[in-house]
Amino acid sequence: MSGINSFLSLGSLLLLSLVSLRFNSAVLENSTIETENKVYLTAFSLANDMIEEIKKKAFDVATVNFPTTDPSVLTSPYSLGPAANEVYPNYNDIDDFNGYQRKVSAPHAENYGIRCSVYYVSEYYPDYKVMTQTFYKRVDVLVSSPYMKQTIGLSFIFTLK
Repeated sequence: MSGINSFLSLGSLLLLSLVSLRFNSAVLENSTIETENKVYLTAFSLANDMIEEIKKKAFDVATVNFPTTDPSVLTSPYSLGPAANEVYPNYNDIDDFNGYQRKVSAPHAENYGIRCSVYYVSEYYPDYKVMTQTFYKRVDVLVSSPYMKQTIGLSFIFTLK
C-alpha cells in the first residue's frame, strides 16, 4: 500500500506544481498588460495635452493681431515652423510647432518622445497635404516610447473660418 500512496503523493505534487505555475504566469501576464495599458494611456494623454496647448495659439503669425480673408498673406507652406527668434514655450501661432520635438518622463515610464508636424490641408480633403496657403492647418502629434510597440498619433484640424 505504501507504493500506491507514494505514487499518489508524487502525482498530487506534480499536479499542484502545474496549477501553481499556470496561476503565476497568468498573474504575470495580467500585470504586463496593465503596465502596457498605463503606458499607452499616458502617451495618449501627452498627445492630447500637446494639441490642447497648440489650440491656445493664433492660427498664423499674420492673424495674431488681425483676422484676414486672404489666404495668400498666411505663412508659406515652405516656411512653417518657428521664426529664428521664437523659442518654445513662447510660440505665438500654430505652425511654430512644425518640427517640434521633446522627451517627457512619467512616473511609470520614461523617455516618451513627442513630435509635431503642421501643414496646410484642403477644405474638402483634410487627409492630404497641400503646398498652398489655405484656411486649414492640420497638426499631427506622434508619441513614442521604448515601452510601446506602436506609436500613438492624434491629429487636429485648425481653421480660420
